Amino acid sequence: MADSAKLSVGGKEFDYSVRSGSVGPDVIDIRKLYAQTGAFTFDPGFTSTASCESAITYIDGDEGILLHRGYPIDQLAEQSSFMEVSYLLLNGELPDKATLDKFTTTITRHTMLHEQMATFYRGFRRDAHPMAIMCGVVGALSAFYHDSTDITDPHQRMVASHRLIAKMPTIAAMSYQYSVGRPFLYPRNSLSYTGNFLRMTFGNPAEEYEVNPVVEKAMDKIFILHADHEQNASTSTVRLAGSSGANPFACIAAGIACLWGPAHGGANEAALEMLREIGTVDRIPEYIARAKNKDDPFRLMGFGHRVYKNFDPRATVMKKTADEVLKELGVTDPIFDVARELEQIALNDPYFIDKKLYPNVDFYSGVILSAIGFPTTMFTVLFALARTVGWVAQWNEMISDPEQKIGRPRQLYTGPVQRDYVPVGKR
Repeated sequence: MADSAKLSVGGKEFDYSVRSGSVGPDVIDIRKLYAQTGAFTFDPGFTSTASCESAITYIDGDEGILLHRGYPIDQLAEQSSFMEVSYLLLNGELPDKATLDKFTTTITRHTMLHEQMATFYRGFRRDAHPMAIMCGVVGALSAFYHDSTDITDPHQRMVASHRLIAKMPTIAAMSYQYSVGRPFLYPRNSLSYTGNFLRMTFGNPAEEYEVNPVVEKAMDKIFILHADHEQNASTSTVRLAGSSGANPFACIAAGIACLWGPAHGGANEAALEMLREIGTVDRIPEYIARAKNKDDPFRLMGFGHRVYKNFDPRATVMKKTADEVLKELGVTDPIFDVARELEQIALNDPYFIDKKLYPNVDFYSGVILSAIGFPTTMFTVLFALARTVGWVAQWNEMISDPEQKIGRPRQLYTGPVQRDYVPVGKR
């Protein structure tokens, strides 16, 4: 692309510089557009706008590429661990063994919650959605950890980052235990990050909980595959909240609130609900016909992706993991038969192939989580748990960016022009 771009407005021409990243599309720097032309750009959803400069995650949706700090997601999911990926996202490089051990120990030592927070949980209704609880509890962390809310202090930012990553499994597990009326379990430092989460979620004080290594590995992969995904809605929300100088706990709570939306974090929940609605394999043709009927509002959930136009690179890893978990647990449920049959249809039916409606990461993750024993209300909670490290890494990068400004999108105003107030008695 040229070194500059020309824009003609009102008969005058203006030059704008073009910036190039290490890979991906060039961007036209329009920061002076309004000052020079008196005009804004119009870009609903900001899908053609680069809101920041970032060195964390790169996505090429057309080619099905997802890189974290340059490393392909499939390599990380197959060979790495969530703790190692967390360190990578936060610090930019893979750690050596001594560094990883130190980082893991630091996270492990921060997994406990302030004891008063158990009382905070009991203020929620028993049937409260776990995401509602998580959103409230994470926001409340700033009321308990005053020594890590000064965003101008690099040490406090680091402590807050470690606390958020470490405490999220405890918060998520307590949200689940509260919803089913079971007592909270304290973390156990001898277990891995993921093993600890499984024990706190499904264990009880009356007996020892044995962590299934296949399930533990599967959950670790799910966490890795959901750790970060560039400037999506929730990440942009975290950055926007952080741009005002809000403390990190408040920013992550804002991200959780955004993730709760069914168009974002609720996709795997919606995919599983769809499988349950279909119910049995013999009903699949009926729903396939509905999906192909453009006049029918029914849509197959868990197929295709807004960003990935050919395939979701995370789905390949997740499909293999789903097969391993279902085999290990020997779970029998008609919805898993429905999922397998739908998968084969989507991969072979010309309609799905032409429209690129391949099974995505949400389709497989919903099947895995259900087989492990998570209710659908916990699916988005698990997404938030995994994505916290990405949010924290993006927030830290934003705070350190000298070009960062408070977010202030513009608008195309279409309301009434100025008019005079009329007293109520004369209207």
